[in-house]
Formats: sequence, C-alpha cells, structure tokens
Amino acid sequence: MALPACDSTEEPAGCERFDFPLATPTSSGHLAVCDSPACGNGENPPNSGPHCGSVARCGVYTEPVSRCLYVHNLEHGHAVFLYNCPEGCPDEVAKLEAAAASVGTGANGVRRALVAQDPLMPQRVAAMLWRRTYSADSADPEALRCLLTHQDADAPEPGLACPGS
Repeated sequence: MALPACDSTEEPAGCERFDFPLATPTSSGHLAVCDSPACGNGENPPNSGPHCGSVARCGVYTEPVSRCLYVHNLEHGHAVFLYNCPEGCPDEVAKLEAAAASVGTGANGVRRALVAQDPLMPQRVAAMLWRRTYSADSADPEALRCLLTHQDADAPEPGLACPGS
C-alpha cells in the first residue's frame, strides 16, 4: 500500500483563516545608536528594519524593551510578544506568556521568545516574527499558534539562540 507524501508547506488545521502577510523588505543593518529614530521599518510596532547590534535577553519583562533591541531578536528568528495596557490586562499577558512558553529553545536551552510592554502600540497586543505581525485588542491563542508556524521561515539569521535573563 502506498502512503501519500507529506507536504511540509501545508498549514496546520485551522490556520488558513489567519493571514500574516510579509511586510515590505527594508534594509536591516546595525545602527550605531540604538535609540535612533531610524530604527525599524516604519510599522507600529516594527517587525524588521535597521536595529541595534545587540539583542534583548529572552524572557518575560514587566517593562518596555527597546524596539531597536527586539527588532534584532526578530532577525534571529525569535518571537516577540508585546502588550499595551496602561490599566493592566493580566488575562492578555497570560495568553502572550503561554504562547512564548510554547516556543522552542535554542542550543543554550533558552526559549527563543520575549514578552514585554510596548506603550507606543496602537492595539493592546501584538505578536511578531521577522516581517510578520499579528495585532489585536485581545490575543487569540489560535492565531498566536498559527503565527508561530512561520518562526524562522523569513528571518535573515534563523535559528540563533537567545541569551536568557
């Protein structure tokens, strides 16, 4: 009996209802000054573009992380989960933290994801990979799972380990 060949390009069941289009390619070099207004690709939040020469440590932050740092994380194939809830949103943060906990670890055993505040975002939550963003006012765990199927697919330097906290 012949078995059908597996097609590794198929999305997992249910993911076809989500669209995470690639942002327009931009330069992605390192900046001499990490808080430069030239950081990022002009999207809010930025998901690619010029960035710092350093990366942020992976893990969960209770404060904002420099956009120029986390854009470099994205270049390495790390997942970045952000929230903007001045009044607090523990349920949304818990969903983002759960998604981050599902991300694989690098060679050093550190999960290749970070969760942080971003008070500059227009929506309450965002999840990003290099050139891909999911943003909403409430995180959909299924959408987060589907976005993560693209991890490392488009990153210029995929699969690199992330320093831990």
